[in-house]
Amino acid sequence: MTNFPLLTVLLPFAAAAAGLLLSRRGRAEGANTRAAWIAVIPTAGAAVLAVWLAWGQGFAFLEGGPRPAPVGATYGTVVTGSVPISLTLQADDLSALLGVLVTLVALAVQVYSIGYLRDDPRYPSYSAFISLFTAAMLLVVYAGDLLVLYVGWEIMGLCSYLLIGHWWEDLGNSRAAIKAFLVTRLGDVGFLFGIFVLGIGAGSFRIADVLAAVPQMSSGTLVAATLLLLAGVAGKSAQVPLHTWLPDAMAGPTPISALIHAATMVAAGIFIVARLFPAFTAAGPTMDVLAVMAALGMLGAALAALAQDDLKRVLAYSTVSQLAYMAGGLAAGSDTAAIFHLVTHGAFKALLFLCAGLVIHHVGANLMSQMGGLRRDLPVTFAATTVGFAALMGLPPSSGFFSKDALLVAMEGALAGGLTDAAALLLYGCALATVAVTGAYATRAWLRTFFGPPRTVALPEPEPGTAHVIDTREGPRTMLVPVALLAVPALLLGFAAESHLDLPVAVVSVALALLGAGVVYVAWRADPLADPARLLGVLRVPCERAFYVDGLYSAVVVRPVLALARGVLRTDDVVVDGAVRGSGRAARGLSGLLRLAQNGNVQLYLSGLLAGVLLIAVGAVVLA
Repeated sequence: MTNFPLLTVLLPFAAAAAGLLLSRRGRAEGANTRAAWIAVIPTAGAAVLAVWLAWGQGFAFLEGGPRPAPVGATYGTVVTGSVPISLTLQADDLSALLGVLVTLVALAVQVYSIGYLRDDPRYPSYSAFISLFTAAMLLVVYAGDLLVLYVGWEIMGLCSYLLIGHWWEDLGNSRAAIKAFLVTRLGDVGFLFGIFVLGIGAGSFRIADVLAAVPQMSSGTLVAATLLLLAGVAGKSAQVPLHTWLPDAMAGPTPISALIHAATMVAAGIFIVARLFPAFTAAGPTMDVLAVMAALGMLGAALAALAQDDLKRVLAYSTVSQLAYMAGGLAAGSDTAAIFHLVTHGAFKALLFLCAGLVIHHVGANLMSQMGGLRRDLPVTFAATTVGFAALMGLPPSSGFFSKDALLVAMEGALAGGLTDAAALLLYGCALATVAVTGAYATRAWLRTFFGPPRTVALPEPEPGTAHVIDTREGPRTMLVPVALLAVPALLLGFAAESHLDLPVAVVSVALALLGAGVVYVAWRADPLADPARLLGVLRVPCERAFYVDGLYSAVVVRPVLALARGVLRTDDVVVDGAVRGSGRAARGLSGLLRLAQNGNVQLYLSGLLAGVLLIAVGAVVLA
């Protein structure tokens, strides 16, 4: 069992290698089928091993009982000349729990993608990149050394670029992939330096050694290291101010959105803070910064979601908001509540994205203005989406009700200490406001998608050999089965953890969610054809544009950098290349002058010789 963490990482990695190298061998028409088997079977094996590891740990992280010893092994040491790198993989109570989330969601996405991308010619590489993405996240989860963890952290960035830009023929998709890559890399610069500061301060990059050395580290070292790490967390988990890449990442296939939003990439940042939680709690200023980031992110993203027409962008901003909830729980001092919500969020957000994929597959569009009345055509999708939105709103008895209650209890407790008064008050106030806004945007998306008059317009009969855009049936079984299975944990997972329900907080939370939902329902009922987002009034456009943060970055960062780049290019062309070209022209001019004396005219040579002799003779006579 000590090698189970290694095997769990290697299985999807081997699937990625085999998918890239072997799936296209043989008959071309069977490439997608071979790729599907190569992707699904190793992922299922990794899921079995991850569940086994979590069972061995007794799911202790959420149970609140004694935590068993980690399971794993060290496979060598890299000598660097200063602090060595330990090649350690291990599963403790936290990593074992996250391993289950990663593998099960990845398995659901792999199975779902078989139907979603059935006729895509690049499906083999797509499924292989998902396997590599899964392996990279598992390496982050099971790593026992910070630099080993960083390897998986960076591979995830590469995989997100490749998968978001899967349909790269569309320039918008390519730009979204590049944006995600660059913004997350910006945060990763700080993350790497944070690892160096923490590792050198502890004298080891082993996570266990780093945490053991935290009491002996100076406050300055801890604050500097954790603030640098927080830059990487903000990038990977799409938190303020590095959150702008995530909504644009919806350009990728919908199953990839489910994978990124539920189990990989964005979950990594929250996991890192929980993994190094003693270091963060010892750095008080960092926790205040995290609280302010979380407060602004949760409410701002929820308001942005309320104004979006694209269903996937609603869910994208919802993810930013929910991750900010988890960050707020961490800032309030409860890593257990944050990870509990991370797990439940992984279940219901994966469910919502896969249901969105079914709706988009049926309608042929992402915009809710082109949907409506779909509950009769898509009864399974409607029921599953209802469960997902109930969990997102935190309505009982869904899983989100229990995990969100735990977060709100932790944030309320922070008012009594742990954070500065201003940060704690801002965090708790924004959390309560976000509950109401979440109820509003979830109800709006649910009503506009499944109720009201149908707004789907049938297209003309396509040419022979061209698939219909609009289908009047539910999706294939490969898409419906993962959705049906994910609906179970989205509804019931909250009962799996040891819950200490705070009745007053729970009542306030549910009342606020229902208040937001009720306001939207009344507005929709008055005019089912109109968008309830009109209630935002003058704030609608700023919310739809996500408060112009992208425009601000474009004006302050992108345009000056592009102008500087154009200036450098002009300098290189005019000054550097101009000097080279000028030296060439000067050499040609001088050679032209010399050529006058070497033109092949014998008479000119003799005339020059005689003139020279005459000058010498005259000079000799004069000087004599």
